Amino acid sequence: MDVRTALKNGIARLREAEVASYTLAAELLLLHVLGRNRTWLYAHPEEAVTPSDEQKFFELVARRITGEPTQHLTSKQEFWGLEFEITHDVLIPRPETEHVIEVALDRLALREVRAGRPNKNDGAGLYIADIGTGSGCIAIAVAKELPAAQFIATDISPAALVVAGRNAVRHGVDNHIQFVEANLLDRTAVPDVSGELLSARVVGSQPMIRKEGTSWAFDLIVSNPPYVGSREADTLAREVREHEPAAALFGGEEGYELYAALIAQATTHLKSGGILVLELGYNSLPAVQPLLESAGWTKVGVTNDMAGIPRVIAAEKT
Repeated sequence: MDVRTALKNGIARLREAEVASYTLAAELLLLHVLGRNRTWLYAHPEEAVTPSDEQKFFELVARRITGEPTQHLTSKQEFWGLEFEITHDVLIPRPETEHVIEVALDRLALREVRAGRPNKNDGAGLYIADIGTGSGCIAIAVAKELPAAQFIATDISPAALVVAGRNAVRHGVDNHIQFVEANLLDRTAVPDVSGELLSARVVGSQPMIRKEGTSWAFDLIVSNPPYVGSREADTLAREVREHEPAAALFGGEEGYELYAALIAQATTHLKSGGILVLELGYNSLPAVQPLLESAGWTKVGVTNDMAGIPRVIAAEKT
């Protein structure tokens, strides 16, 4: 069997099973098995596929038909132009989450302009937190853009932090990110948390994060928190409902319950003038925006995604 035939048959099987984005899924699975890129795939349609690779490919196609996400089958997903390792322990990064990074970078640059200071293009002197880091995609993407900034990335899942640590090493930012097991920003809520790196062997050396008093103090806090309502579980795609970690998906019965605690903690841990950037769940804006309409916050803004859905809310601490 040649490449063209294998791909055609894979697409047909996925289409017949009504798998979403069946052409892309077939391409990614075949590329994964062959260890090639898309340019090679379409430049060598008559290249022979070995019987062993053919078997592996159609086994993956069958698993995709049963509901396993393509990203779990290939163990990778692209985000912000970077390739991330993905396992069952972390949420699969979505393109919509890139808006969090765009808003965060824009807000930081605008803050410098308003203060009459030159923009810190490398992030020197900035202290940034990523809450609920999962695969580490937000922290790592921002660290690539601001290589002189220092980061803390928290997650309640030790397994997720191990994946995030490996991704930080992969992209050469492990010396800038301290991974901490915590419930949002509350380390005391998680047993046996020292505040040190989960594993120095995995994620490199530990930066010093400046503190005000006894608390972390940040210029920027970003988060894509769990925001799906548990009552909506049955409406989720099977790939999401059965294969992605519930702790990273569900934020309570309604889905927006975690925002109040996160915003309250951000009030404590942001410096004066510090920036908070949060991803929003579908229809969560009416519940979240009032939490930022208080004397403690200013310059509240909402950014829509490409579908016109409110996706990111940002504010600055007064």
